[in-house]
Amino acid sequence: MNRKEIVTRVAGGIHGSMATVKVKPHRRIGAGARTLVVTGSKKHAGYQAGRHLLRGVAAQAASSSNQAGSEPRVAIVGATGAVGQEFLELLDERDFPLKELKLLASARSAGKTMKFQGQDLVVEELKEDSFGDVDIALFSAGGGISEKFGPLASDAGAVVVDNSSAFRMTEGVPLVIPEINAEAMRGVSWRERTGGIIANPNCSTIIALMAVTPLHREAGVRRMVVSTYQAASGAGQAAMDELVLQTKEALEGKEVTKDIFPFQYAFNLFSHNSPMQDNGYNEEELKMVKETKKIWSYDDVSITATCIRVPVIRAHAESINLEFDRPLSEERARELLSGSPGVTISDDRAANSFPTPLDASYKDDVLVGRIRRDISREDQNGLDLFVCGDQIRKGAALNAVQIAELLLEQ
Repeated sequence: MNRKEIVTRVAGGIHGSMATVKVKPHRRIGAGARTLVVTGSKKHAGYQAGRHLLRGVAAQAASSSNQAGSEPRVAIVGATGAVGQEFLELLDERDFPLKELKLLASARSAGKTMKFQGQDLVVEELKEDSFGDVDIALFSAGGGISEKFGPLASDAGAVVVDNSSAFRMTEGVPLVIPEINAEAMRGVSWRERTGGIIANPNCSTIIALMAVTPLHREAGVRRMVVSTYQAASGAGQAAMDELVLQTKEALEGKEVTKDIFPFQYAFNLFSHNSPMQDNGYNEEELKMVKETKKIWSYDDVSITATCIRVPVIRAHAESINLEFDRPLSEERARELLSGSPGVTISDDRAANSFPTPLDASYKDDVLVGRIRRDISREDQNGLDLFVCGDQIRKGAALNAVQIAELLLEQ
């Protein structure tokens, strides 16, 4: 993706006729615009299922000072975290129009300052009444915070774009990758101050489906087998910092610090740290299964995943084997992927050059390579892929900002 224009190809349902959605570039925040900040985390108070799903309580009684203007007032919840910091960079890079910007984080982060377009923004504590003057709230502070404060923000009239797993599988809440199913959020409006919640999918799901969906639309995916090699960034800034520290300690022959994971991370890899389920799958693996079906609005696909942590800083890699309903050649697959927004083909067999996490880091596009026929099959209905994507960008912050950009056009 670039700044000039995002072109999103969507379908009426994943198998429907194609449409085109365009999100145009916007000017930056004006020098005279007011800038606020707030952050904070309170103890999880529980969330009553079924409340505050797609629509919040209409803020019809709000004072005129809380009404939406021509440009949105945006809040970042979890502003001091890795994804929160990426939000700030992307809002600047992509010239996102802002009337006001409010930064929210935990009480221990209150009072810190963060730079945005040359201005020092003061971080304040997240509170229940933080959203009365917010039109769009970008959340990335963990599921507990989202479950408590997301509905409050929606009740106050803000549209919440949530990066946690809190609402992804909740009926009525759109789960959106803008290049794939932008139509799922049709009708949600920040200008009307009626609130709402839109969920950002899991990072591994986003990265996989950016590559697989164009092929699915062409030939119909019957079965998908995914193995992920996931970076430290998926576990937050503290995990990234600990990987760097452990690498230094291990090279110096010292005992490594293990505050984030119970295992040594440097020069090692291990099963994803999400909770293990009775069926032998962990939560991360099941997220990929369930979220794919919801995003595609398509249950007739079999998916299995194995998710592994690897000592990489911020970009995930995934090995994907696909079985299709109809034949699909390597050549046609490359043609489809080369025309897909948000995807770059990196597939040079002669040079043995394919996607790597380093190449994908700090990039908006998902890199796709190792495109080849599955030779374990006698037919032409199987392909293998290797993909890499920046977990903090397209896997989290960029996808959420793209959702916010689509909101501007609705």
